[in-house]
Order: sequence, then C-alpha cells, then structure tokens
Amino acid sequence: MASITPQPFRNLLVPLDGSTLAEAAVPVAEALALRLGAKVTLVHVLEEKAPATVHGEPHLMDASEAKAYIQRVADRLTAAGVEVMSHVHEAPEGDVPRSIVSHSEELSQDLVVLCTHGSGGVRSFLYGTIAQQVLLRGTRPVLLVPPAWDGPQAAFHPSLVLVPLDREHAYQASLSAALTMAVAFTAELRLVAVVPTLETLTGPGAATGTLLPGTTRAILDLTERDTASYLAELAAQCTAHGVTVRTEVLRGGAVPELLDVAERQGAGMLVMATHGRAGLDAFLAGSTGQRLSAKAGVPTLLVKAP
Repeated sequence: MASITPQPFRNLLVPLDGSTLAEAAVPVAEALALRLGAKVTLVHVLEEKAPATVHGEPHLMDASEAKAYIQRVADRLTAAGVEVMSHVHEAPEGDVPRSIVSHSEELSQDLVVLCTHGSGGVRSFLYGTIAQQVLLRGTRPVLLVPPAWDGPQAAFHPSLVLVPLDREHAYQASLSAALTMAVAFTAELRLVAVVPTLETLTGPGAATGTLLPGTTRAILDLTERDTASYLAELAAQCTAHGVTVRTEVLRGGAVPELLDVAERQGAGMLVMATHGRAGLDAFLAGSTGQRLSAKAGVPTLLVKAP
C-alpha cells in the first residue's frame, strides 16, 4: 500500500463570470488561502458572442469592465490578508472551459475553485459545459462550491471531511487531498465505504444473489469485514499526520447511505476521486460519485485519479 501524504495546494484559481452567483466560490477560496498559506488567482475570460446577462445580471462585455470587476473582488481578498493575483483574458473565447484549463496549467495552479451554477445544483453543473470540460480536459483538482440561494454564503470551516472509498478504485489521490483539508482546518477525517446488502445489489451481482442468496450473503458479509480492515489500514496512515480519523462501513445502497451519513455527521466537505471518463459518466463506482455530489449540498472536491 502506497504511503499517504498531504497534497500541497499553494495556488488557487478562481474563475469568475461577473455574477453574484459565481462569487460564492470567493469566501471558500479565501478560507482555503488563509489556512493553507496559498495565493489566489482570479481570472475572467471574455466570452465570444456573450449573452447580455448571466444568471440574471449584466454580462461583462469588455476588458476594462472585467478588470474593474476583478479588481474589486481582489481588493476584498487583499483586505482579508490573502495574496491575490488577477488576470483578464482579453481575447474573446468561444471555448471558455478550454481557456480556464489552459490558465490553470500555464499559471501552475494547484486547485480550481468553481461555483456550482444553476438551480439544479452540482448535478446540472457537472453536465454543464464549463464544469464538465474543466474536469474532463484538465488535470487539476476541482472544488465545486454550491451557492447559498437563501442568503449570504456561509463561512467555510469544515469540521468533518467525508471521504467515500471502495477497494476497486484509486484512493491515494482523494485521500491526500482530504488529508490536506483535515490538517488545515483541524477537521475530523471520516473514511466511509458502503457494502451492498442482498436487497441492494445491482447489475450482475443482483442476478447472482437471486440464484444463490445464501452464498451471496456470506460473500457480502466477508466483504464487509475485509473492507473494515482496509479502512483501518488507511486510517492508521492518516492518523500519523496528527488528524482524528474515524472509519465506518455501511450496508445498503451507496448513494442513500452516504447521503445519510453526511447529513447525520454534519460533513462540511466531500472529497472524491474521478477517473475523468468521457461525459463524467463514472467516478468512484459507476455513477455513485455523480449522484452523491449532486445531492449533498456541501463543497465537493474532485481529484482526478492517475
């Protein structure tokens, strides 16, 4: 088992489109920068054939207007003690996601912080052009921040970081990022895995369970014990870095069980691995990660697995 060490996040890229909605990412970036000692780079990409409004607000139509806006946001961060750089991509782009990815690489950014646009929350954002393409084309981790629809954005200070895991997918990428967050915010790290029951099996496993229920139930019980041991090994590595780690193996359907534990334990952040498949049709196991992040309602850090 490879060793787990915190992943450094020293440079944070925050793309803004000029809307109040997109600025939901700013206080999260501020909190991260102060805790991690990181620098924030604000970027706005002028859009080719841009609509007159974005999220019900006037669209930034020219470079001078965009620079003034970005500077106002930068001034707020500077006043909070954050080191800030800003950049306006003045040549109108027909492919905004590509430009964001290019900036993240050219400016050597470690993390992209984006607001989840749209009333559909993370689900609609994941399938929207910008998020889908930034995740699919880029190599940097992406932190999706849901907007506060009913008032000001809450302060970002997670006391519990939830990391859904399984034994079939790369864990190190997400655990290293989660460990960084737990150390920075003195948060508890919760490593969680879900083993299905006979009744919640899907795919080929469901057919096997119907034909051989006793054998399948015994295999699932054995998997539960093995998974508990697996999580304990990972927890031991994380504990060595001075964080409090708890593990839990749940039984049932992955999404409802993980949503329940996230709500029950008051998770302030989810950290998950993505394999960057076309259309983001699968990360974690199948569509579990997509459906989980769509409903969780807390910042979700997606880390591309190697």
